[in-house]
Amino acid sequence: MGRGKTADVVSVSTAGYQARVTVRGHELTVDEPAEDGGKDTGPTPTELLLASVASCYTLSLRWAAKHRNLPLGDIQVTANGTYDGLKFGHIRLEIGGDLPAGEEAALLRDASRVCYISNTLAGGVEIEVALASAS
Repeated sequence: MGRGKTADVVSVSTAGYQARVTVRGHELTVDEPAEDGGKDTGPTPTELLLASVASCYTLSLRWAAKHRNLPLGDIQVTANGTYDGLKFGHIRLEIGGDLPAGEEAALLRDASRVCYISNTLAGGVEIEVALASAS
């Protein structure tokens, strides 16, 4: 994605706290755990946020390795969010796996530079909420 492009995701309430989310023909279910009033039929929105940052960073590491012509074996990015009231006050990404020795810092620096999700979260994105126009 580049500057000026947009991404659209649609979420439709289906029952209780459950929602059906569609994006580019893909569909997933979002829900809350049973102890929070949901039916636990899918990840929570906050889990999806952590999944977004972890997966984006994983892909960014792959890009960084390819950009540097470095071999990159299996890698794992674990995202852990610490709640601070109604938001995450801290998100930690832990990187594991087969990173080329001596290149770890450069790969992390490059991946951090190009990861859309971590850059968005760190930049304090503006969120606009508007009612849909009647059809």
